Formats: sequence, structure tokens, C-alpha cells
Amino acid sequence: MIAGLVHYQRNRCLRSFNMGQINWFDRDFSFQQKENIMPSVIERLEGTPIRLRQKLEKFKVSKLTFQPHGKWSILEHLGHLSDLEPLWQARLNDILQGADFLRPADLTNTQTTQANHNGRTTDYLLSKFESLRLTTLQRLNDLSEADIFRFALHPRLKTPMRTLDLFIFVAEHDDHHLAKITALGRLHQV
Repeated sequence: MIAGLVHYQRNRCLRSFNMGQINWFDRDFSFQQKENIMPSVIERLEGTPIRLRQKLEKFKVSKLTFQPHGKWSILEHLGHLSDLEPLWQARLNDILQGADFLRPADLTNTQTTQANHNGRTTDYLLSKFESLRLTTLQRLNDLSEADIFRFALHPRLKTPMRTLDLFIFVAEHDDHHLAKITALGRLHQV
């Protein structure tokens, strides 16, 4: 009876993981925000490291490298956030320097795939992300109102992306990976 319940719960969690959210590159984004909500966006970005730390405290170290169906582990999702933070900083530079296009991302995520994040400790990966994010936040806090509404074209989406839009996009990206980490964590509760 207990073995049957465990099997059922594990299968339910796997289905839940598999039917999860849309793939990041399949999402559509509509940047129509007219008001300056940058303080709220900054608040969201500041909260990501705190949410990650709280979330990761719940997991046993042995579960952080689990890769269901060959997909990224919890540590790989965490490392990926650090891998992309320099891109967000560079794209902010692109906008502020008047570039026509934002620099492209590596759509194959080669850096994350080759980084061996599973060989790192949670503390190392969290500290690295927190340090990189702090640099981003310091730059955002120094922006003028005019800077917030400057833009460049996003290379994949082919749409103008203002500084405000870029960091709404970043906050959505953070939440996307936090949700993936949550889903992976639920697989380990059975």
C-alpha cells in the first residue's frame, strides 16, 4: 500500500514537472507598460537571491544535481542565472550607449551546459549570483527617468526593448527558473 502511494505521488510530481510552464524561447512578450514601474521591477530583482536562498535551504544536498529526463538540475538552473547576469548588464550598456540592437544571447546556453554547475556548492553559486545581481542593482538605482525609457531592438524578438522592458524580461526570466527549481524540488518530496 505505501509503495503504491509513493509510486503514485512520484508519478504525479513527474507529470506536474513535465506539463509545467512554456519553454522560455516559446514565450511572447508584449512591452506596453507606459508608466515608470522601475522601482517595483528593482524590488523584484532584489528579491530573487533571497527567494533562491530560502528555496534551496529546503533541499538536501544530494538532490540538487538530479536531472530528470536529462534536463537541468536545481544547481544548473541556479548557475544559469549567474551565467546570464553579465548579458543583462551588457544589454543595459547597449541601451545606454545608443546601440540599435541589443547583443544576442547564446540560444544554446553553451555556457551553462559546459559550466559543471553540479560540481559547485550551493553557497558558491548563490554568492556568485548575489554578487553579480548586486552590481546590476547598483547600476539600475543610478538610472535617470530618461534612461529607463531608452531602447534598442531585441535581436530574437525583433521588437524595441526599453531599459524598463529589459528588466521586466529579466525578472520574468528569474521567475521562470525559480518555478523550474520549485518543480524539481517537488519531485524530491516523495
